[in-house]
Amino acid sequence: MQPPLPPALPGFEHIRRTWNANYEFYSARILPGEYYVTQSDEAVSTTLGSCIAACIRDRISGIGGMNHFMLPATGGGESDAWKSSGLGAGTRYGNFAMEHLINGILRNGGRRENLEVKIFGGGRILANMTDVGARNIFFVREYIKTERLRLVAEDVGEAFPRMAVYFPATGNARVKRLRSLHNNVIAIQENSYIESVVSKPVAGDIELF
Repeated sequence: MQPPLPPALPGFEHIRRTWNANYEFYSARILPGEYYVTQSDEAVSTTLGSCIAACIRDRISGIGGMNHFMLPATGGGESDAWKSSGLGAGTRYGNFAMEHLINGILRNGGRRENLEVKIFGGGRILANMTDVGARNIFFVREYIKTERLRLVAEDVGEAFPRMAVYFPATGNARVKRLRSLHNNVIAIQENSYIESVVSKPVAGDIELF
């Protein structure tokens, strides 16, 4: 018997969640530019090409979630510019994606000292661009190192897209490497995402709790 849908935390009611009958769990599906935090026993899933998904949780309470982001800018030296006071729009966006997720966890009862991180994605699938996947990987690793977060697992890089499913309550993750026939669909989605990020101004500063 299918259990009732667990309540979404405030601010995440818009994220689509469906019942997976094969594995018997609810899953929140996030798209590029989105993130989701939960304190319930449910999964968060996404499909990744060049983008990165950071999966973060409080390993004591089980509160956690996933984001899905890409650095849209291609300027030289942009990858580590986020650590300085003059942030470029691209790296600022990646920085905000990480801080939004972390702040969502802390705001709902997580503790910073208990956080653990898993990262996925960063594949080289956009043939007409520089290796944005590698830049995304560099950025997220540097962010984790600089913010002194605990990285416990990763599956990043190489030339294929991925499907990632994360269970914050347990910290378990499932990653499926997809065949190349998925590349065109994911590349179109990611190019559209890049265009939307470039066309919009970066939001105001975010302060970590």
